[in-house]
Amino acid sequence: MTRLAFQIPNFDLPDVPVTELFERVAGMACQAEQSGFDTVMVMDHFYQLPMLGKPDDRMLEAYTLLGALAARTRTARLGTLVSGNTYRNPALLAKIVTTLDVVSGGRALLGIGTGWFEQEHDGYGFRFGSLAGRFEKLEEALQIIVPMLKDERPSFEGRHYQAREAINFPPPIQRGGPALMIGGAGEKKTLRLVARFADESNLPCAADEIPRKLEALDRHCSELGRDRSEIKVSWLGSVLMAPTREQAERERNAYLGRRGMDYESLPPAIREGIDRALVIGDPDGVGEFVSEKLVGAGLDGLTLNMPANGHDLEAIAMVGETLGKLFP
Repeated sequence: MTRLAFQIPNFDLPDVPVTELFERVAGMACQAEQSGFDTVMVMDHFYQLPMLGKPDDRMLEAYTLLGALAARTRTARLGTLVSGNTYRNPALLAKIVTTLDVVSGGRALLGIGTGWFEQEHDGYGFRFGSLAGRFEKLEEALQIIVPMLKDERPSFEGRHYQAREAINFPPPIQRGGPALMIGGAGEKKTLRLVARFADESNLPCAADEIPRKLEALDRHCSELGRDRSEIKVSWLGSVLMAPTREQAERERNAYLGRRGMDYESLPPAIREGIDRALVIGDPDGVGEFVSEKLVGAGLDGLTLNMPANGHDLEAIAMVGETLGKLFP
């Protein structure tokens, strides 16, 4: 299960040329592994997300990168948060994740979601469609992917996908296959899919919404006859930790400045939005927030990205060593 995961959300690292980019990213993943993070994750995107940068900022393809990181890391689980289901045929995705499991010695997990970034779909020629249609696709895809990851040969005839005794050999190294994580916090559809198919749930939501999300998951499990204790739940969020609160705020302001924004001059509503989205402070302050608002809400783990200083190996170590203690 995901206890403490390190997500790498961008590849525009300060003063790092493309020729040195992979070595720096690999160094970040190895530092996370050594500092208490049990999982390393990357986004499955081809364009940078609007909240993190420009569409043409650097972005590496997720599974190629994870395969390379498998050769550099030793213990960390490796996966995406999350794979856009619309980007790959489901049988092919099962094969890709199985190969990652073999290459990594049994450390792959599959994070998956409906796909949501319309500009990216348009640019690469993937059909975006309606939200309802993307949920239909995901539900069909899971009926192919899940059995393939369990060394079965599924046949499936759906509206969107088909498979005929799909062979997945060699099978995953992990007994029972890599864990399946569904990302998203939708209470009606997403969490119902979690209850039906998943081993893990990842919630990208405000901290004060967590209890309601867990209650919704409980209801779906009860209705479907699923043992809720079988599903582990983690939270996705951004953190900026520094030795002092003041330094953390300076690093926040510098990060925004590199993107053409002056924090102090932003409208109050935008500043409040940034403050809600970012857990910021010194080790004691961040640790207290995580302990009270996240662990205390009943979560099993965290997935954290560090958009402002995640390239700094000392910052990665500080976060891992501080928060790893909260998830023994």
